Amino acid sequence: MSRELEEHYLNNLKHKILSYTKVDEEWLSHEMQYYKKIELGKGDNLISEGQLVKHFYYVAKGCIYYYKIENGEKKVLEFYTDNVFFTDVPAYVKGTPSNYNLSATERTILYGIKKTDAESSFDKSHQLERFGRLSMQEAFIKSFNRIERLNSRSNEERYVRLLQKRPDLFQRVPQYLIASYLGLTPVGLSKIRKRLGKG
Repeated sequence: MSRELEEHYLNNLKHKILSYTKVDEEWLSHEMQYYKKIELGKGDNLISEGQLVKHFYYVAKGCIYYYKIENGEKKVLEFYTDNVFFTDVPAYVKGTPSNYNLSATERTILYGIKKTDAESSFDKSHQLERFGRLSMQEAFIKSFNRIERLNSRSNEERYVRLLQKRPDLFQRVPQYLIASYLGLTPVGLSKIRKRLGKG
């Protein structure tokens, strides 16, 4: 990766932190030193079931999917794409082994900060503590919203909403993973796409 591209990604990370709350330049620079770059190839695992989750992550570029294996099949809970923070929140907060997996659907550049380093910086700066709290709340809300969507919308409504909100996923993610995320079978997704003239 070129120095210019890495600087671009780190600059985006700074702006993302600042989108949550104002942080003095001194504290922001202090926080940034803890973020370490991680590069994943397509299909690489970031976290596997049974592993302790010790980092909070930022996607600079790429796509990570969060899933569980049930009866030999992948049950997808979320996709994390460019310019978002994420982790396996329950395992991260409780310090317990993960019940889920996080893998890349394409070449992905991440920056990770250790939980111990993040908490140390939060102790020293109220501004950074606020950022940590708000970014974690956002991750919880995303999980809740997905459960609500599955329970309150029809299959077709969920598909149309995803197509409107995140059209890039349909170019970046295999159809069977999108089907799983929507609570459908691949055949069910294909039927909806054909019915709506998208297949």
